Amino acid sequence: MSGAGATSEKIPVRVYGGPTTVIEYGGLRFVTDPTFDPPGEYAMPLPGDHKFVKTEPSPVTAADLGGIDAVLLSHDEHDDNLDNSGRAFLPEVPVVFTTVSGAGRLGGNAQGLAFWETAELKRPDGGTVTVTGAPARHGPVGCEPVTGDVIGFILTSDDLPPVYVSGDNAALEHVKEIAEKFAPVDTAVLFLGGARMAFAFEGALLTLDSTQGAQAAKVLGARRVVPAHFDSWAHFKEGRNEIETAFTDAGLADRLDFAG
Repeated sequence: MSGAGATSEKIPVRVYGGPTTVIEYGGLRFVTDPTFDPPGEYAMPLPGDHKFVKTEPSPVTAADLGGIDAVLLSHDEHDDNLDNSGRAFLPEVPVVFTTVSGAGRLGGNAQGLAFWETAELKRPDGGTVTVTGAPARHGPVGCEPVTGDVIGFILTSDDLPPVYVSGDNAALEHVKEIAEKFAPVDTAVLFLGGARMAFAFEGALLTLDSTQGAQAAKVLGARRVVPAHFDSWAHFKEGRNEIETAFTDAGLADRLDFAG
């Protein structure tokens, strides 16, 4: 594992396959996009007989994660970001931050955040963690009627540097907006993989690819980049090798932390 440092010890991050990570920040434990199902197929919410195909088992169950204080759910409409067991897990945590539309669909403990909207969580030591909704777009301009709404997240606290979670974002212009407000970030959890589907938007990117991930790291001034959501599903076009090559070519190999 590379990219380790003093702050890595203060802000542990572990990746558990697909988009699911656990971030420890300010004494609180956050899980991103919980997915724990075995390999299988899921119908896509699109016309035609299109399927999401999960190819690898999750390395953990929800119970293996231990106590979780909040879920950071980039969107609820795609099974590769919220599968059946992930959906069953949501009521077990105090709060689920997600899109405004997603909170309306999920109900219960789901709290929608618009872009730049904030929510505060109390830290065990009496401090506060602020969760900010970060702009994201799940494909090319105008994709929302097909791919749905999506959001990223920024975690901030008085005595800790920022952490950015991209969610399924394909828009570098949004990363630049985030950098203007929060750079440099300590840790960027970037959903990479270069997701594409031949039948959607003429094969346009639905998430950042490896080269764009390196560009995002530069723009954000990220000390550490934790790649996520680049494996375990058939629609990803790039994996660990492509990510390592792109970051090496950009002179950023030392920033990578696969945190498995």
